[in-house]
Amino acid sequence: MLLSGRTKLARVLCVVVLGYCAAASAAEKREGPYGVEYRPDVMVPMRDKVCLATDVYLPTKDGQVVSDRLPTVLMRTPYGKAKGEKGSSDARYFASHGYAVVFQDTRGRYKSEGVWHMLVDDGPDGVDCTEWIAAQPWSNGKIGMIGTSYVGGTQHAMAMARAPHLTTIIPVDAMSNLGYSSVRNNGAFELRFWNWIMLNDGRGSRHAREPEKAEMLAEMSANRLLYLPHLPLRFGTTPLKHAPEYEDWLVQAMAHGGNDEFWRQNNIRDRAAEYKDIPVYLVGGWYDSWASNTTANFVTLTKAVRGPIYLIMGPWVHGAQGASAHGQVSFGPDAAIPDPLAWRREWYDHWLKGLDNAVGKADPFATTVRIFVMGTGTGKKVTTKGLLDHGGSWRNEREWPLARTEYRNYYLLPGGGVCTKPPAADGGATSFQFDPRRPVPTIGGCISSNNDLMNHGAYDQRGSDAILNFKEPIPLSARNDVLVFQSEPLKEDLEVTGELAVKLWVSSSAVDTYFTAKLIDVYPSSEDFPGGFDLAINDGILRTRFRESLSKEVLMEPGRIYPITIKLYPTSNVFKKGHRIRIDVSSSNFPRFDVNPNTGEPLNNNRRSVVATNTVYHDAEHPSHIVLPVIPVKGSAR
Repeated sequence: MLLSGRTKLARVLCVVVLGYCAAASAAEKREGPYGVEYRPDVMVPMRDKVCLATDVYLPTKDGQVVSDRLPTVLMRTPYGKAKGEKGSSDARYFASHGYAVVFQDTRGRYKSEGVWHMLVDDGPDGVDCTEWIAAQPWSNGKIGMIGTSYVGGTQHAMAMARAPHLTTIIPVDAMSNLGYSSVRNNGAFELRFWNWIMLNDGRGSRHAREPEKAEMLAEMSANRLLYLPHLPLRFGTTPLKHAPEYEDWLVQAMAHGGNDEFWRQNNIRDRAAEYKDIPVYLVGGWYDSWASNTTANFVTLTKAVRGPIYLIMGPWVHGAQGASAHGQVSFGPDAAIPDPLAWRREWYDHWLKGLDNAVGKADPFATTVRIFVMGTGTGKKVTTKGLLDHGGSWRNEREWPLARTEYRNYYLLPGGGVCTKPPAADGGATSFQFDPRRPVPTIGGCISSNNDLMNHGAYDQRGSDAILNFKEPIPLSARNDVLVFQSEPLKEDLEVTGELAVKLWVSSSAVDTYFTAKLIDVYPSSEDFPGGFDLAINDGILRTRFRESLSKEVLMEPGRIYPITIKLYPTSNVFKKGHRIRIDVSSSNFPRFDVNPNTGEPLNNNRRSVVATNTVYHDAEHPSHIVLPVIPVKGSAR
């Protein structure tokens, strides 16, 4: 059901970063011993004379700004630096605890001058910003950064630019490695960024300052779901042409499938040597859209810099570290960080003020890796919303992936089975038809910028009124274009923690297509859930023209068998005794990803689509399987 334009615009205007409002109101109740002087809209010049709008917050005593030189907490944001007449309550919180605070609108956004470009200017602009901060009479030259999503990406950009005076960062669910996953995902395009552009081109852009353009862009944003069936997007064909830098980025982003130079900015995986050697606390969630990059950055940076580099991964969706229920599932009250601002302040107090505190000694700073292991709940309904109690608990580790991991192959079998024994020689194959005009719907998952387009988080794989393109109250497994492979009920609990991959042998009638994979924790029938609960843990996708490498495109020969690897997002989940491990294979997951037309035409420039017959092989010569990172129980036998 499509929402009215007015309703959608209201939702759009109130959503920036999940959890922001809750954190802000809490911050107002926890202000420290200092008063706060607020200096809004200081125009700070960059090296090219473009001025960026900057708010400064300084601690006061007896109505006067304290005379001490102070460390600075910096946020650079495209979402608007101030939230009211008094500015940002988050900024006021840190200033009241003895920090100078600088919140700045990034280039071309809200009150800042210049033209916006996706992250490209945030390195050099960040360098200029730190130089300006260090020259102020209230600064001691030490700077720590804060922020989530794009705002977390500005932190990575500054670290890669080796911004002077940058002392530590806490990038939460942060943008990075855009050519690997989370924007381009193994050749597929994540449509949440189509959604992001359609929302933000008229909200805070320089074009939004022109009433006529603002009205057209707002109307397009309100009706954006009507544009989905008409993709691909081409230059000059929609009202997006009135916001040319946004149109330019989106058209190019949808056309650049490989990990090429277009995606150079914030490519930590390939350019870690450029990263500044500072303490970094990486924050991510198992159901966040940037989860795979958060763990990849930990692996990469721990090898490239001394840091120290910390990692925390909770059961969270994007930006929601203060919540314990996500989607249709509760993970228990311990899943939430009760005071996200105080937690950050503890980190800053150590690295910016030199205080001897919990960092390196007590949770959540006791060790460099802290993970939430999901899946140890009761399986019953909890809360008035009837959420599934999937549960879980925190655990401290010292590395990622875990050194004690046993990588076990779970093979896909004819007839839809899964087991650790390889298939027989006559295992055969299973074929299905993939019709681009009828894609498999997205039901939850690792998503952000999902406003009105998708639901994110942990969901039962069943249609409902909440799903844009699957209103039918039937399980997703009922579709003929979804291949379901599942194990027998487990005889004992099985913990799966780490990076996951599905290795398939496939063929297609098309020269280019998608193959998707999804890992599901299948709950048995119970009193509270008579139909069971098919809980999606994570998913992945591969565009077959990028099966050999993300650096080059090689079309398929129809009918020829190829090995492919689909990388899933990382996780930590206990599949409990009596549950089944399920792997769903298909060729679409929409609107999480764009739809492959199966024609082999250039990306974002197709005019046709064809139905493809896609085949998955599961015999001795082609043993398709998922590689599960199993964490053995001490003293147990395999």
